Amino acid sequence: MIIKEWMTKDVITVDPETSMMRAAKLMKEKGIRRLPVVDDKGKVVGMLSDRDVKEASPSKATTLDVHELYYLLSEIKVKNIMTPSPITIRESDTVVKCAAIMHDKKISGLPVLNDRDELVGIMTQNEVYSVLLSITGIYHGGVQIGLNLTDERGSLKEVLDCIRGHKARISSILTSYDKVEKGHRQVFIRIMDMDKSALNALQKELSEKYNLTFWVRDNIN
Repeated sequence: MIIKEWMTKDVITVDPETSMMRAAKLMKEKGIRRLPVVDDKGKVVGMLSDRDVKEASPSKATTLDVHELYYLLSEIKVKNIMTPSPITIRESDTVVKCAAIMHDKKISGLPVLNDRDELVGIMTQNEVYSVLLSITGIYHGGVQIGLNLTDERGSLKEVLDCIRGHKARISSILTSYDKVEKGHRQVFIRIMDMDKSALNALQKELSEKYNLTFWVRDNIN
């Protein structure tokens, strides 16, 4: 999955001289939590989050009167509170790479650049969640099957042949090497819904032949 296929392309930005008060209003109006900061040459020079705004805002216990407060807020510029030189990602990179960077760096959004270093989009947790939901096939409903298989050539093929033998339609296959013993892997297979008797027969055979860790029917619609 390539970022340019999933990123938000209509990016709302601010420049470094924008007042904090204006930036905060913009985020509230647009329902967003972060704003790339772009200079007059179109280069991304910072990232502003709603957290930055909250941390820079006066405490509710302030003794300033309304006029002093508004003056103070109008004087604080985006450049004073933004995160400078933010981590960016390329539109040709994978969504998985983006998710790994966001997870490791504990950040919730990345500006997306093209090969000319121009801002062309933004990737946030919402876009990453959209990809996760898409590749798991959850919106198609059906049954998700969890198996602990040996990491040997042909082990997955045997399972898939078994599933096909019951005329089940596979909508997604995912694997993981985490939280299993060495030489094994977790395999997560989602199949389309079927007649109950056909599902029972498939579940029975998988349980008898393999280490079936779970069998869950889930549908969020």
